[in-house]
Amino acid sequence: MNDGKPNWWSRPSTPPEAEGISPPPPADDDFPLQAPGAAPEEPAPDAPRVDMTKSLPEPPAPVGAPAVPPVPTTPPAPPSAAPAGPDRDAETPAPPVSEPPAPAEAPEAPSGPEGAEFPDAPAQASAEAPVAAPADAPGAPAAAEAAARPLHEPDEYRTPPYGEPGPWAPAPPVQRPTAPVPPPQVPGQVPGPGPVPVPSPPHGAVPPPQAPVPPHGPVPPPQGAWGQYDPWGAGAVPPPARKKSRRGLALAGALAFALLTGVIGGGVGAYVERNGGVGTIDLPQASAEDLDRAPGSVAGIAAGALPGVVTLHVSGGGSAGTGTGFVLNNRGHILTNNHVVDAAAASGAITVTFSSGETAPAKLIGRDTGYDLAVVQVTGVKGLKPLPLGNSDSVRVGDPVVAIGAPFDLANTVTSGIISAKERPITAGGEKGDGTDISYVDALQTDAPINPGNSGGPLLDGKGRVIGINSAIRAAGGSGGQGGASQPGSIGLGFAIPVNQGKRVAEELINNGKAVHPVIGVTLDMQFSGDGARVGDKGKDGTASVTPGGPAAKAGLRPHDVITKVNGQRVHNGEELIVKIRAHRPGDELTLTLDRDGREITRTLVLGSSQSG
Repeated sequence: MNDGKPNWWSRPSTPPEAEGISPPPPADDDFPLQAPGAAPEEPAPDAPRVDMTKSLPEPPAPVGAPAVPPVPTTPPAPPSAAPAGPDRDAETPAPPVSEPPAPAEAPEAPSGPEGAEFPDAPAQASAEAPVAAPADAPGAPAAAEAAARPLHEPDEYRTPPYGEPGPWAPAPPVQRPTAPVPPPQVPGQVPGPGPVPVPSPPHGAVPPPQAPVPPHGPVPPPQGAWGQYDPWGAGAVPPPARKKSRRGLALAGALAFALLTGVIGGGVGAYVERNGGVGTIDLPQASAEDLDRAPGSVAGIAAGALPGVVTLHVSGGGSAGTGTGFVLNNRGHILTNNHVVDAAAASGAITVTFSSGETAPAKLIGRDTGYDLAVVQVTGVKGLKPLPLGNSDSVRVGDPVVAIGAPFDLANTVTSGIISAKERPITAGGEKGDGTDISYVDALQTDAPINPGNSGGPLLDGKGRVIGINSAIRAAGGSGGQGGASQPGSIGLGFAIPVNQGKRVAEELINNGKAVHPVIGVTLDMQFSGDGARVGDKGKDGTASVTPGGPAAKAGLRPHDVITKVNGQRVHNGEELIVKIRAHRPGDELTLTLDRDGREITRTLVLGSSQSG
């Protein structure tokens, strides 16, 4: 600062004497101050003694006048610790000191800079405040006049003790457990920022209250009861070292443990995921059980029927084929389809393989192309298991069935399904072109999977009895045909010859070597496109279409008659009429419904017979 006032840590660079300024004359009632270190002068015996520790009495205030607040005076600062000299004594005259009357209530102690407190100042101010004299005390006018007039003239140089406190002003008292020892001062040296010694007041004198001195530099916040800021001290007391919180250490340890376990768990999880586990793999498995299956289940039916089912391997005439058959009796007769053994009809070989794996040669006993049935026989085989025969007339649509065969030469294949239709007229064969190899079947329809190789195998009911002989399938995009190797796989449309028809034909083939066909004695017009079966104009080789003396002639049928029903069942063409007729035995009586010239008539006839070629 350069405003004419002395710097905080230095004295004025130019003394008043050098500037030519004469010191102010002393007042009449002023007295010189004694230089530090000089012996006190004895007052004259006649001079009145003035007690500087007491204030003059205040004059009584007039009634109704407002109270005038007392003018506080700056307490004198103690002399500096610097060595006294003649210049300093001349520079600082010693005027008399008089204290003004103290107010009724002690003023609050001044606060240091930035909230620093001085605990001893208020106590001293309260102790030194005199009690005001009563208004009627003697000498009151003189005291009031003396109080109104200042004790000394204003100081132009603002030097202590009437100016602002200088660098020698005592520091506010600071309490601390241990105070640092100030370094020794060299005479003539300007005090530095370190602690400045404070002179002790004379014995018995009460030091006046000290004005707060702003500290040099920033003030740190108080550190407890002993941590007040001391601008002249060696520095702020360092705060005590904080102890590490155990909670923080525990938290850090928990976090480290969680991180470690997470890394270990992640590694183990990744290893388990990649390798499927740790150690060898031992899969659980049920122990082997030999449980009996219900006889009516598919497994029970298959277990009872498989020993009586065989696989046939046929070769001859430059061709070979595979089919299925089943045992009819203990004499070794086996029933199968005609198209299975057709290759060995003239010359060839037939080999039979049983479900146990045993094989045996077989010979052809008889066959019929119209029914597509044949019988072969094995000899020298013991332990044969003939299959029981059921009744196909008792079958109802929806009954469960089981089919057994060797599709694509896969022996002992078992499939299951239901009866999806009855009396389905189908024709098979016809490869020769002359019609002699065409078979007419009033078949049972099933959705049990039947494939090439199943031909000749049994179709069993829920009790394991044979109700049909698997013969043909309907292929996608084609017509019904025999289950040859050239046929595609099953689409759920399989056909079986009813066992009642098969039983009759098998008996005839075993007993006679040939089967007989029921006939009505007419030649049909197979080119008729209308609804029903029409009797032709002429028969083969120009003969009559109605055989003279035959069943039809006896019943009154004529050429161009259209047969529409057989025993009340509708027929739509000539093939269906043949199928319906061959579903019966020779000698059976049939009722035919005819359409003759737009009139419907009914005729009854008895079926005749013909030998199969």
